[in-house]
Amino acid sequence: MKEENNDVEMNDDELYEHYSFKADKGQQPYRIDKFLMNRIENATRNKIQQAAKNGNIYVNGEVVKQNYKVKAFDEIKVLFEHPPHEYLLTPENIPLDIVYEDETLLVVNKPAGMVVHPGHGNYSGTLINALIYHFDNLPLNSNERPGLVHRIDKDTSGLLVIAKTENALNHLSKQFFDKTSEREYVALVWGNVEEEEGTVEGHIGRHPKNRLQMAVFPDGDQGKEAVTHYKVLERLGYVTLISCKLETGRTHQIRVHMKHIGHTLFNDERYGGERILKGTTFTKYKQFVENSFKVLPRQALHAKTLGFEHPVTGEFLRFNTEIPEDMQECIDKWRNYAKHVSE
Repeated sequence: MKEENNDVEMNDDELYEHYSFKADKGQQPYRIDKFLMNRIENATRNKIQQAAKNGNIYVNGEVVKQNYKVKAFDEIKVLFEHPPHEYLLTPENIPLDIVYEDETLLVVNKPAGMVVHPGHGNYSGTLINALIYHFDNLPLNSNERPGLVHRIDKDTSGLLVIAKTENALNHLSKQFFDKTSEREYVALVWGNVEEEEGTVEGHIGRHPKNRLQMAVFPDGDQGKEAVTHYKVLERLGYVTLISCKLETGRTHQIRVHMKHIGHTLFNDERYGGERILKGTTFTKYKQFVENSFKVLPRQALHAKTLGFEHPVTGEFLRFNTEIPEDMQECIDKWRNYAKHVSE
């Protein structure tokens, strides 16, 4: 097996690359086990140290120990003798909430908690596992993922379109690339969003220090272009219910953009929304928020509306879903709280 960038031969041509990272130019000397802990989701220090003992961690083509200090521009790869689990797709009989289906495509309403495709730490129970059980010969996208045109985060609920033919996959993918598809989300965010509507622009890329997060880079030299249009639906005291329309589809786009303008999504643990960011210091208020977190144990985000041109008929189709029960219950709690406070 060869390295992607510099054609350095690996010692064992049966090894498979599971993770690959390149240290930034400003990287300070940092133990490799700690470095990988900050970049691999669901990893434990124990597993990383065991991988190092087994000779599975390479830096610039050479095996390193767990106490190796990562330096600027180091190329780090974690290699194992088995292929990554995401390539071993197993059909699983998982029920699907199908909103629409014909011979070329289907639209599904994904529940919160379901991962879209297998990946590190999530090798089963995904939407893809369900799709390949229910449907044969789905076309592969550029990442070898059957039928997948776009994705939403594990703890985000809502609509996804799945292609059943090669033509549908190409046609739908082009619509998303050309920004002609319609995607509208409903989100509950911390704070009172002052403007009735607005647009957030700012390139989105991996956070330089926490690789599990994305970040906004205002100067445009880093990341990829991202545009989110938002509109206030309802003001609920210390939180606001908003609608977000995506012009682009970057990873964590709404979550990152709303945090960037000071309105982190309610209970978005990865971006700090699981803390009380607005409100009073009263114990009763703290208890109320804690109860709201329990009702909605995830980020308050739902992909409510999806629109696109049908690849065969040319008709523009638009689908809507109800806000799921957990998120609606949380919104109702805040609605009652805001009403009580204003009386």
